[in-house]
Amino acid sequence: MRPLVAVLLPVLALAGSARAAVLLDGIAAQVGNEVVLISDVREAAATTEARARAQGATDADIRQLYFEVLEQMIERALIRQVVQRAEIGATDADVDEAIAGIARENKISLDKLRESVEAQGMPYALYRERIRAEIEHARVINDLVASKTHVEDEELQELYDEELAKQPKGGDEFYLRVVVLTPTGEGEGARAVACSQLDEARARVAAGESFEVVAREVNQANPDSRGSQAWVHESEVAGWMRTTVESLPTGALSERIDTSFGCGLVQVIDRRSYVPLTFEQAKERLHRKLFEQRLAEEYKKLVERLRAQTYIERKGIFGDQGISRSSQAGDTGEPGF
Repeated sequence: MRPLVAVLLPVLALAGSARAAVLLDGIAAQVGNEVVLISDVREAAATTEARARAQGATDADIRQLYFEVLEQMIERALIRQVVQRAEIGATDADVDEAIAGIARENKISLDKLRESVEAQGMPYALYRERIRAEIEHARVINDLVASKTHVEDEELQELYDEELAKQPKGGDEFYLRVVVLTPTGEGEGARAVACSQLDEARARVAAGESFEVVAREVNQANPDSRGSQAWVHESEVAGWMRTTVESLPTGALSERIDTSFGCGLVQVIDRRSYVPLTFEQAKERLHRKLFEQRLAEEYKKLVERLRAQTYIERKGIFGDQGISRSSQAGDTGEPGF
């Protein structure tokens, strides 16, 4: 089975905002026997924060961004602890092999890959740790989640009847990868935050990172799809991206697409003339679709169990305000970070 990739954190950067720089460090959260420092959260959010502020994000928007980043870091800590207990950590040799594979996939040398990573503001050592986390996350899914995921033939027949009984008789279809980001709050500032994250995601893919890795991290619409929508008939391509899809060369990455609901990014992996599928022809794809849906459900259950079984305490402003209230906070004074 092809391993799934990790829930990655936003791109790490070296500098935060000028206002954040004066804050004394402290503990943002305790997760079991680990702590997440405020400086860790600030560093993880720095690139997105800088772009969001440049596009008019308010202090309330930035507060919400920090809360969301902290929740991602808490989940990462939970997975790290599972990795340690199960003794399935990735070695340096595993990381070297994975990075070499990324370089081969993108047809660039290791030196060029390193230059691309560092050009995005990320120290190469931190990039290696991101890859290590991705490998370990895949091992958790393969070892602890996939074994509980099953699909029966009867379910595949039902899905075929539901999805393919009324297949188009012809036309073209596209294999797409898509990222969609929508504002988490009201107003242009919230929209600016979402679109700045989309710009960051596009820059990472353009610099050589796997679209699937980036999409798995930031795709709000369907994160567990890793951005893949499989083959989509021309009649089913969403209106907001139809013109872009039809005009993009195979393999090309679109510019950011601004929509009424947020921002989107699309890549056309392949295109072909549509031929209606029999059940036997569609069976493997339908199995993969159901399997990945079930896998995502089981992973979510695993994370929920880990959260329930692990001592987690959000401290300071994170504990006092909470995520839901932070989104309603007024935009006055400093952001508190």
